[in-house]
Amino acid sequence: MAKGRESFEKRRLEKVRVERKAEKRDKRVLRKTEGESDLDEGALMERFRLLSERHANGDLDDLSYKSQRHEIFSALGLEDPAE
Repeated sequence: MAKGRESFEKRRLEKVRVERKAEKRDKRVLRKTEGESDLDEGALMERFRLLSERHANGDLDDLSYKSQRHEIFSALGLEDPAE
C-alpha cells in the first residue's frame, strides 16, 4: 500500500472512531434525559451544543446532524427551524 493511501486510511479510521465515541456519548445523554420524569432542558441544550460543534468540525455528516437535531428539538417541544 502506498504511503499516502495508508495515511488516508488512518485518518478515515480515526474519524470513524471519533464518530462512534461521540454517538455513544450522545446516546448516554439521551438515555439519561429519557429516564428523568421531568424534562432536563439543560442536558438537551448541552447535547445540541456538542452535536453542533461536531457538525461544524466536520466530524458528523449532514444527515446524522439533522436527524439528531430533530430528536433534540422534539424532546424540547420545539419545532425544528430547518424544516
